[in-house]
Amino acid sequence: MKQDIDGRVRNRMEQTQKDYFLNEQLKEINKELGNEEEDPTGNKELKERLEKLDLPKEVRKKSQLELKRLNRLQPMAPESGVLRTYLEWIADLPWNIHTHDSHNLQEAWRILEKDHYDLKQAKERILDFIAVRQMNQGSRGAILCLTGPPGTGKTSLGRSVARALNREFVRISLGGVRDEAEIRGHRKTYVGALPGRIIQSLKKAGSSNPVFLLDEIDKMSNDFRGDPAAALLEVLDPEQNSTFTDHYLEVPYDLSRVMFITTANSLHNIPRALLDRMEVIEIPGYTEYEKINIAKYFILPKQLQLMGLERIDVNFDEDAFKTIINRFTMEAGVRNLEKQISQVIRKLLRRELKIYQSRAGRYILNSQSIHQYQQFYSTKSGFSEEDQRLPKGSLKKDVDSRLVEELLGKPIFDENDFQLENHPGLSIGMAWTEVGGRILPVEVALLDGSGKLILTGKLGDVMKESAQIALSYLRKHANKWKIPIDFNEKRDIHIHVPEGAIPKDGPSAGITMTSALLSALLDKPLRKNVAMTGEITLTGRLLPIGGVKEKILAAHRNKIKSIVLPEKNRKDTDDLPQEVKDNLEFHYFSSVNEALEFLLPQRKNKK
Repeated sequence: MKQDIDGRVRNRMEQTQKDYFLNEQLKEINKELGNEEEDPTGNKELKERLEKLDLPKEVRKKSQLELKRLNRLQPMAPESGVLRTYLEWIADLPWNIHTHDSHNLQEAWRILEKDHYDLKQAKERILDFIAVRQMNQGSRGAILCLTGPPGTGKTSLGRSVARALNREFVRISLGGVRDEAEIRGHRKTYVGALPGRIIQSLKKAGSSNPVFLLDEIDKMSNDFRGDPAAALLEVLDPEQNSTFTDHYLEVPYDLSRVMFITTANSLHNIPRALLDRMEVIEIPGYTEYEKINIAKYFILPKQLQLMGLERIDVNFDEDAFKTIINRFTMEAGVRNLEKQISQVIRKLLRRELKIYQSRAGRYILNSQSIHQYQQFYSTKSGFSEEDQRLPKGSLKKDVDSRLVEELLGKPIFDENDFQLENHPGLSIGMAWTEVGGRILPVEVALLDGSGKLILTGKLGDVMKESAQIALSYLRKHANKWKIPIDFNEKRDIHIHVPEGAIPKDGPSAGITMTSALLSALLDKPLRKNVAMTGEITLTGRLLPIGGVKEKILAAHRNKIKSIVLPEKNRKDTDDLPQEVKDNLEFHYFSSVNEALEFLLPQRKNKK
């Protein structure tokens, strides 16, 4: 056994000596041929790069130590490749390289206004940041969270901010990220280890003070590999991110000059500790008036430019935009609006190009000889590529609502008729979702039975509890509303919220369920064309709810005329666009009784 071990050790030593001997011979041969490389391993070049950098003291000390280790190792040693890759990352990072911020507030405002319509709150916050940086260059970077429905311009706003500040822009999509190492990286001892996405993006930006967009931060999750949201706590904390340590680098990197912007559709899925570190700016959905302006001045020119259609002149009238907005999209943002406008332009262009090419083909066939006639059919098109293009200025088209429906086909959404429905047991609520506000009708049917409460419509636990509270409240106040005290003992009560495939939850449907149930019990319809929202209690209080602006915008899109809100939500209507306020009547109540008296005017007048 001893002889066998000695033999294996001797063979390894001989192989190492052989490799060393051959490498030395190769060096001498290259020297004789005049092809000698001064730095065959690249260590000398790497050392010169590191010495030229203005590295922090701790980083310089670490790099010098690892460089000494690298010089002691054989070039073919496995650890040599690991150390060389590590030192190359150190050399490539922009430790003290940064761009100079633009301090021109007027220019920044012009850029923001050119790229985005409205978004007043977000734009003012960016200008505040520029003003502070102008007075104090050492101020920390801002950490903003833009929250709102899809398609409202959150992601594209990050690019505009980078342009306004004259900074580099980097974006990381956090949707579906589950591994903590995506943020902090792996230890360099692992095979194939790399820094986290924060450090990788900084290397890509080439600057230590870029605008850093963390997209879809509410879509992160966690599993056995760790919690990436917890790893972001250090990144997004102005008091800690000056010493952010990536597992791969093992030395602190200063992120305090980076401007972080995060985006989210909902704040509910963001951990409280992480949300507390960010300044939340709400970006609500758009009104019809705002969408028309966005389509006219932003979407249409952009789509024409993307398609390279400088040869055509397409003009949409206001009715055309309204038809697309109300009959083909019905959304809080403008993403689908952009898709539909793009589709109209494509179909219109194809129609006109087909007519033009058909005329050009007939002209060639009718005016040329038989020989040219045969050549026409022997080619793919019959005339040159340049002939196939529309001549400049040849297409001038006015697009109206009739042409929109002709090109896009049957409307996806019918004209909303919530305001026309007015029968007992129906009330119109308002709900908030991650894609914006929406109308939420509630229907109640009374059936002969034994007092069962049937709830359908894929309701969550909180919404089911709201139905129980509504039932208990009306039982308690049966005498006031002159309904039988034992109404729940001889009848089954069925409460249904339509679009049963869509999950629904939340306490804000309390007043909606209560009014629908009372309307069914009295066999009298509620006030026409009224939408409502609010949480109720057993003592009859009407509590405030969230998402007011999105809910009201949804009611406005659906042509609702009156809104019932809790009194404590009065302040939430101040920021509504003026065109919405002009078309809606707001009614505020502190108690359930007051709201029900308003919603049942027939009973009130009879009394």
